[in-house]
Amino acid sequence: MIAEPETPNGISYQKENEGHSESDNDVENQRRGSESISSSWKRRRDHSEKSRRRSSSLRSCRQIRSNAREQQDEVEAVTLFEVVRMGKSAMQSVVDDWIEEYKQDRNTALLDLIIFFIQCSGCRGMVTAEVFQNMHSPDIRRKMTEEFDEETGLQYKKFMVYPWILNVTWPLDLDSGDYPLTMSGPYWKKFKPNFCEFLSVLIHHCQYTIIHDEYLMDTVVSLLTGLSDSQVRGFRHTSTLAAMKLMTALINVSLSLRVQLHNTQRQCEVEKEKTKSRPNRGLETLLRKKEEIIEKQENIENLMNAIFKGIFVHRYRDALPEIRAICIEEIGIWMKTCSDRFLTDSYLKYVGWTLHDKQSDVRLKCLMGLLSLYSDRECCVKMDLFTCRFKDRIKSMTLDKESEVAVQAIKVLTLMLQNCEDALTSSDCKQLSHFVYSAHRPVALAAGEFLHRKLFCSQDSEVQDELSERKEKASRNISHLKTLVNFYQESEGCTHSAYLVDSLWDSSAFLLKDWESMTSLLLENDDQEEEAFTNIQKKALVEIMLSSIRQAAEGLPPGGRCLGKKMGKERKSQIDDRAKLTEHFIVALPQLLAKYSTDGEKVIKLNLLQVPQYFDLEVYSTVQLEKHLDTLLKQIKEIVEQETGSEVLEFCSKAYLFLNKEELAAHEQVELAKSQLLDQLVGRFNQLLKDFFHKGDSFDEAESHQMWSTLKRITTFHNGHDITRWNLLKSTCTLLKSGLEDGNVSEPIIIQAIKCSYFHIMWQLSKVSEGMCSKSTQTSVGKQMRGFCYICRRYLTNVNSAVREQAFVILCDLLLVFSHEVLSSGQENAEPFTYVPEASLQSELVAFVMDHVFVPQGSEIVSKDDERRAGILHKRRNLLAAFCKLIVFSVVEMDIAANIFKQYIKYYIDYGDIIKETLSRTRQIDKIQCAKTLFQSLKQIQLPGAVHNRPDGRREWRGVAPTVFVQKVPVGHQG
Repeated sequence: MIAEPETPNGISYQKENEGHSESDNDVENQRRGSESISSSWKRRRDHSEKSRRRSSSLRSCRQIRSNAREQQDEVEAVTLFEVVRMGKSAMQSVVDDWIEEYKQDRNTALLDLIIFFIQCSGCRGMVTAEVFQNMHSPDIRRKMTEEFDEETGLQYKKFMVYPWILNVTWPLDLDSGDYPLTMSGPYWKKFKPNFCEFLSVLIHHCQYTIIHDEYLMDTVVSLLTGLSDSQVRGFRHTSTLAAMKLMTALINVSLSLRVQLHNTQRQCEVEKEKTKSRPNRGLETLLRKKEEIIEKQENIENLMNAIFKGIFVHRYRDALPEIRAICIEEIGIWMKTCSDRFLTDSYLKYVGWTLHDKQSDVRLKCLMGLLSLYSDRECCVKMDLFTCRFKDRIKSMTLDKESEVAVQAIKVLTLMLQNCEDALTSSDCKQLSHFVYSAHRPVALAAGEFLHRKLFCSQDSEVQDELSERKEKASRNISHLKTLVNFYQESEGCTHSAYLVDSLWDSSAFLLKDWESMTSLLLENDDQEEEAFTNIQKKALVEIMLSSIRQAAEGLPPGGRCLGKKMGKERKSQIDDRAKLTEHFIVALPQLLAKYSTDGEKVIKLNLLQVPQYFDLEVYSTVQLEKHLDTLLKQIKEIVEQETGSEVLEFCSKAYLFLNKEELAAHEQVELAKSQLLDQLVGRFNQLLKDFFHKGDSFDEAESHQMWSTLKRITTFHNGHDITRWNLLKSTCTLLKSGLEDGNVSEPIIIQAIKCSYFHIMWQLSKVSEGMCSKSTQTSVGKQMRGFCYICRRYLTNVNSAVREQAFVILCDLLLVFSHEVLSSGQENAEPFTYVPEASLQSELVAFVMDHVFVPQGSEIVSKDDERRAGILHKRRNLLAAFCKLIVFSVVEMDIAANIFKQYIKYYIDYGDIIKETLSRTRQIDKIQCAKTLFQSLKQIQLPGAVHNRPDGRREWRGVAPTVFVQKVPVGHQG
């Protein structure tokens, strides 16, 4: 109890805080209704009228009556702390009861509020209040201390809260960070919002009464100032949060007083106009009311100044980042709520300085506050100096290591671009725009919004959806597309259209889904307009169009960007977009292919041929568009007949695969068109083959080129389509044998013949594995495979590097499939296909690797072209990987790997990863044999006699040291 003012100085009154640790597990407290809390508070107030004058200690903070049989707890909240901790359902009624108690006995009610703040700080100790009468006593300052008593193990804090001196005693472990604001779990997670709500309700309910008595708020501010200066983080954290929330509430009171003052002033002016000559009692009443309001407003201003200078100025740079974040978050609210007072450079500097904070959470609070300020044009006018001073810092925060900080920084700069004239230079905008290619999707989306504002809003695209005339809307979008294409072309080193489209998808979807405008730009004549698109611009537009089609059909971001869980609305939008693009491009795609199939624009054709894979093919039958499908197939056929490039032919083959789905009604139409095309190609090849054997040396280069181009088209389709019914293997093998015997077949034709034969055998094997062939066919396939392997083996010594490398890769793949995959499958019909390479073939394979992969540096042609050098290295790595797979899957003997392992150190940079992985896999297969192989490789390094020169000039690699002593290791100790 706090004594009345006449109590002699020196008499102390104590209140012992009940530790709230007992109730940490009482989750049942949250079940109580608001009526029980309010009634408990009232019973506690009425019952304590007499006891507070008889006893100096606090009554028990709560009463727990447990009955184990009934398994039920009855808990009564009798302190402000417990009301806040349990919930805010009765917050307003409790605040009203406290106000009534304050009006009856303000010292006792105020001490209850002081205890509330102490308990919210996590203090489980004792609070002693002693009244002093002489504020100028020299002992006052000496008593304001915070110290530790080593004997008792208790911490003491003594500070002045007018008109008392409070002495708080608590155990030393209070500073461990375990206090209500930091406690985790469902019981405490709502404590902070409840605490803030209580303070807001308290100020709101007493804003017209006791808040202006120059006693309540002075004491509370004095208390919070003293606690905020404590070394204990619980005191400092809780008091700072309370002070900042009180400051926000006081600003609202100040704004309310300002409105009252304005209304009173107007009423005074009206009364003055009514009676200028005779006195008016109403005017005098209004003038007195005006003076009272001004006095109240001055009082509130003094309280705000005390909080700001006494707490904020010291705590915004506190060692605890949570405290700094609270200060910066609240000052942003003050600037937005009361901009005429707080939105000045003297307050903005605190936000600017804190932008350099080491903690990302604090930097994030700064940016969140600036977001609300820069979203208001009127606020932006008052922030010119701040913008000029801290723009570079905000721009640098776009590279922050915390992605969320970078996202908010870009959003702030976007608002700065929108509402601050000439705040960002063209260089700034160019730097920010490149973030659309960021791998982090939130950053890219924020940059996409910035780019949207920069490119399109200046052209008044904001109202495009409201335009009634379709022509005007199309004209706007065409202009926007040209602007977007120009930006894409100017992006130095950034040619990933998928990333650009994904970044702009949320903000500029209206433009990226306008495929009609894109098609019209691509189909327009070059001489139609003065500003017609160039070929380079058309390439860029087609890339953007394909990326937008992919985004609309799949709804997936490009590689490296993560996408959150899709909502039902997004899935429905994706289905609608796919149907829309299908209906449009079913008609438009044949026209585009017809225009660009003869222009030699490889990039445009490649992108256009990928469009059918995103079609909803059911639309062909539902919308009765079979004629457009026939037109599309004719255009693809013309491209196949004209082109010889591998990429274009591959995409044509894939287009037939996309369109030729058996479950669709258009399957027969597509299958017929494909069969007609292949009939034509195979017939042409057979005729050219007959002419080749008939003419002999008179077979000219033009016919040879025609044979190569026809065979390449067939081979490309054979990779993805089963065309074994044309039985091309016999023709290709005959051609390959002729090349071996007579040498009259050009190298490009040999390469395509090897590939075509390989695809034929693999398709036959696929049929056998599915049980679609007879026993005789299986035997025939085995013979064909062995004969083709013999042909590839002979081509290993071909003088042309491309031919021998192709033969080596194909031979390794066949040995792998027919020696491992078929044997390990355990099928009964696998015997006709099993083919274990003999020792001589294994020696030839390893000799090929040593001759063409591990090439000595002195014999290698040094090239200044890094790209060409990288291409050569890539081919050699493929050759080595193909052979190492034979070792790993036990197709060849493991000891033959000694010739590979010994090159590990010498060629570590180029092939170290492949050799290391091979060594690791062989060790998993057989550790003893792997150790023997390593010993053998070490002996080959030490004995150069292991290498023998053959008569033809090639090197032969033989095994060395037939006897190698290896101590046998017990199975249980193999390491």
